[in-house]
Amino acid sequence: MCRQVFGFRLAMIAVASPAALLNASPGLGVRLVGAAVVVTFMGSYALFRDWERFGPLLLRHPSLLAVDTLFGALLLISAGPDTTLAYVSVCTPLLAGIVYGWRGAAFFASLQGLILLLVHATLGPDEDVAESLLLPGLCVITGAVGSTLRNLMLGFGEATEALSATRARLAVTEAVGAERAELARELHDTVAKTLHGVALAAEALVATASNPSPDPATLRAQADLIARSARRAAAESRELLTDLRRVAGEQDDAAEVDVAGELAARVAEFAERAALKVTYEAHPAETAVPMPRPRARHLLTIVTEALDNAARHAEARHVRVRSETSLDGLRVLISDDGRGLPLGTTVEALRHSGHFGLLGMTERAAFLGGTLTLGPGDDGPGTAVRLEVPLGAGEGQGSRC
Repeated sequence: MCRQVFGFRLAMIAVASPAALLNASPGLGVRLVGAAVVVTFMGSYALFRDWERFGPLLLRHPSLLAVDTLFGALLLISAGPDTTLAYVSVCTPLLAGIVYGWRGAAFFASLQGLILLLVHATLGPDEDVAESLLLPGLCVITGAVGSTLRNLMLGFGEATEALSATRARLAVTEAVGAERAELARELHDTVAKTLHGVALAAEALVATASNPSPDPATLRAQADLIARSARRAAAESRELLTDLRRVAGEQDDAAEVDVAGELAARVAEFAERAALKVTYEAHPAETAVPMPRPRARHLLTIVTEALDNAARHAEARHVRVRSETSLDGLRVLISDDGRGLPLGTTVEALRHSGHFGLLGMTERAAFLGGTLTLGPGDDGPGTAVRLEVPLGAGEGQGSRC
């Protein structure tokens, strides 16, 4: 805004300078007026072009504006109060109000008004009083306008800073919430699940040891299972801690893996350790599906969680996994012949009851930009989990996994 005021001054000085030079007395008068034209024009041009550099100097030294006012008075006297140069005088109190506030506006409006009254009294004594007071009155008005604009801009600046600070706090809060949700998912899908298996194996060991004649081979097998599960929990905990400590960009998230092959291997691993029948179908068969490693990890975790739920909670005897690859995405169906979900089951209700598995699956599907639906099985009772994921980059690609 200060730059615009100086731009208006430049235009008015350029228009009125010829009249000021013509009306100046020959000799010393012309030289003084010429010097005043050069000083005021160059000063206005410097501030107009490079306000960021010279503006702080004007802010620290109000006397510079007073000197500029005196040079402008010299031009005003030479050109006369009836020329366009007289309207340049209203720029001074306007600029003072913007730069210095109401005190500066009052001082420079009074100074400029006094100069105008003196010029009118000297060069135009026969003028009407109303005409003589017109420009001094405009100086007072523009000074008040400049001060008001300053207050409005300062208030707007404070509001903008407060809004920026609020947005920054909200961004931090959202980032912390997202990090906590991610950590909760990882804990549920790795360490918590393994520790639950350790607890079940320990209970089985206690029950076996409580028999009057326990089988040593069974005891050894159960103890070995507890040891292996405990080592697995420790490894998962260490992997999670390493992942949390990893520096951003250290992990090669751009590397791609064949998610179809990984999915077949994950189902085969589940079939080996589960006490139920597992079948897997891929359409088209043996087709590689490249996917960035972070996205592949989320997809495989969803499938693993669905398989574990079928084995632990559904009391199923047969689990079928079917994957279909098309141009627009990958669809995976995990269905079982278990007891199915209770009527009215929702993800929010499961979250409040402490069952976070389905909630984590839903969040991972949203991370992938896909959808996850749960419903009854296709062949009667049981549960069917349908996952549809686009093969392009989803919204969460690139975050830490």
